[in-house]
Amino acid sequence: MPRIPADEILIAGQWRRGEGELVETVDPADGTVLAALHTASERQVDEAARAAARAAADPAWRDLLPHERARLLHRIGDLVEEAAEELAALQTADTGKTLAETRALAHSAAGTFRYTAAALETAEEALTPSRGPYVSLSLHEPIGVVAAINPWNSPVASDAQKLAPALAAGNAVVLKPAQWTPLVSLALGRLISAALAERGLPAALVSVLPGGGSTIGAALARHPLVGRIGFTGGTRTGRELAEVAARKLVPASLELGGKSPTIVTADADLEAALAGVMFGVFSSSGQSCVAGSRLFVARELYDEFLGALVERVRALRVGPGTDPATQVAPLVHHQHRAFVADWVRLAREEGGRVLCGGSAPAGEPYDRGAYYLPTVIDGLPPTARVCQEEIFGPVLVAFPYDDEDDLVRQANGTVYGLACGIWTRDPLAAWRLARRVEAGTVWINTYKQFSIATPFGGWKDSGLGTEKGREAIRAYQRRKSVYWGTSENPLPWAS
Repeated sequence: MPRIPADEILIAGQWRRGEGELVETVDPADGTVLAALHTASERQVDEAARAAARAAADPAWRDLLPHERARLLHRIGDLVEEAAEELAALQTADTGKTLAETRALAHSAAGTFRYTAAALETAEEALTPSRGPYVSLSLHEPIGVVAAINPWNSPVASDAQKLAPALAAGNAVVLKPAQWTPLVSLALGRLISAALAERGLPAALVSVLPGGGSTIGAALARHPLVGRIGFTGGTRTGRELAEVAARKLVPASLELGGKSPTIVTADADLEAALAGVMFGVFSSSGQSCVAGSRLFVARELYDEFLGALVERVRALRVGPGTDPATQVAPLVHHQHRAFVADWVRLAREEGGRVLCGGSAPAGEPYDRGAYYLPTVIDGLPPTARVCQEEIFGPVLVAFPYDDEDDLVRQANGTVYGLACGIWTRDPLAAWRLARRVEAGTVWINTYKQFSIATPFGGWKDSGLGTEKGREAIRAYQRRKSVYWGTSENPLPWAS
């Protein structure tokens, strides 16, 4: 069992008890209560934001040169890597994910800090073309206080993707993790606090404020000192935060929901496609914004492919994340399992055929956990609610398609546009589909491969703006233009 943090949260650089409600975080594998934690209060949000503004303006941070900020990020990356096993075990206990996945997420977080440090070291300002007797420059400066609001499905990696560029840009950050999974975010906050202390930097540069429901996130986003909002989560909440940002006239990046299509053409490598389709939707127990939750198969291949797929899905190993043999771990919370089960119930009511799964597994070790069997459904029209709305669980809906135009119409026939997978041997078809499908990320003959160097974001209702890539740092800064006159008589009214 990993070391569970005490009932303390990180407020303006200090570890102390929150003033909000007492919430329990539960191991979804067996229902064990891991910790009872007092969440932050709105008063503590105000305290953290005000302290963050002072820290961002402190000369010790404000005047720190970019390469020195990069050294801080490298140090955080080292600390995360050194603590990777502890962070992985803590995240598996809190989220239910397999240890293989949480280890990868912890090392990904370390890599994010290191990549961002390298990008910061090599970032350049622009000397713009002069059109008169002056030198003109385009500079980037910090925004000040950043609100980072993250979901429960991959906290340590999501936290790093906001914290690293925001700190690299010279800001202070108030991080709000999800109520169900605060533990690894608090552990990450402890590591960052240690790195700040080593270098004598303001402790209030990072706060970690867990909160129940949307109250704390909303209070943080509305705070007058918060100059930028970074959010990953559901589309409804994203719209609300976008409205807050619009009223305040501050920038926001929103990585939201998805209902991503996976395409299998008639000439695809079937073995690779079968493995890819299963991994794309059932890894992470389907709790991924990019889950390939809609399957489109060429009609002439549909029955054969679906039959083979269902046979293999039934053989997937469901179990606790601590078991190395597990392929499909429990869902994050018993409440979320009930939510997923309601969607499958609706699919049956709408006339869908549940070809496998469709229920919670019975018996030990499943009875006390939040398990749900990987599920494949067909027989529904693409317009059915189950085929349109994000379920965020191990549920796949399947459809045949007749030709490329029919496929593109169906694949683009949702409000979402986050990701897409294409399985084909035809490079020209792959290219055409990759360009025609409305999605921010397209995988060809692979799925769920990520690089911190490659921008990530969604189209349509799947989001606004991007994360990752070299430009991530600039997204947390403001542009300033400077004109430096070079003429002895720069103005027409000069005497």
